[in-house]
Amino acid sequence: MSVVSVRDVSKTFGSGHTAVTAVDHVSLSVDAGDIVLVMGPSGSGKTTLLSMTGTLMSPTTGRILISGQDTSALDPAQLSRLRLREFGFVFQTFNLLSALTAEENVMLPLLTAGVPRKHARAKARAALEQLQLGHRLRNLPRDLSGGEKQRVAIARSLANDPRLILADEPTANLDAKTGQDVTLLLCETACRENRAVIIVSHDQRLRTAAKRVITIEDGRLTAEEPGEHDRNCRMHPEAAPA
Repeated sequence: MSVVSVRDVSKTFGSGHTAVTAVDHVSLSVDAGDIVLVMGPSGSGKTTLLSMTGTLMSPTTGRILISGQDTSALDPAQLSRLRLREFGFVFQTFNLLSALTAEENVMLPLLTAGVPRKHARAKARAALEQLQLGHRLRNLPRDLSGGEKQRVAIARSLANDPRLILADEPTANLDAKTGQDVTLLLCETACRENRAVIIVSHDQRLRTAAKRVITIEDGRLTAEEPGEHDRNCRMHPEAAPA
C-alpha cells in the first residue's frame, strides 16, 4: 500500500471567468522509502499540490489517500490528528518559534501529540544529536546559522516518526554547501528510516537525492524521470565515494 495516493486531483481558485486551475487532474503515488522531487516554474502548481497532499488544503475534485485512508472523509479534528501522526513538514522559512530553544522547538509537536514532557525531551534531544546538533540544544533560533535552523526544522519534522515528509523549497535560503548537506540528509533519512519524501523545489541540486523527478507545468504532470539518488546517497552501495 502506498503511503500517499493522489487520485485525479484538481484545485481551482475562484469561479466563473476569474477561475484559475492551479492543479489539473494530477495522480501520484509514493511508497515508503521513495524520494520524489516535483519541479516546475513559479505558478506551476507545485506548492498547491504539496499543500493538498499534506491536507493543509482540500482539493476541488479528486481524492487523497494516506495509508489507504480517504482524507475527504475526515473532519478538521481528525485531519489535525492525521497530520500529527503521519506527516513531517519542512519549509524554506524554517518556521521555528523565536522564543523557544532548538530542543523546545523539536519538542513542540510531541507535546501537542500528548507525549509526556520527559519522553518528548529525550526524543527531541536524540533527533538533534543525530543531526549533529547536540551542542545547540539550548540555543535560540537567532543564535543558529541557516543550515542549523534547517536541521532543527528537519529534526522537528521527524519527531513524531511520520511516514511521510513534505518539504517545500528546503534549500532555498541556504548556501551551496549547506544546501547539499541538507539534501543528503533528507536522502539518508528516507533510506535509513524507510520514510516517503516529497520535495517541491526549483533547486536542481535536489536531483542528487531524488529517486524520481517529476515535472509539473500549468498544473499538470508532464514528465517523470529517474533521479540521481543511487549515485549519491551514502547509504546506497552504488554511491560514488565522497
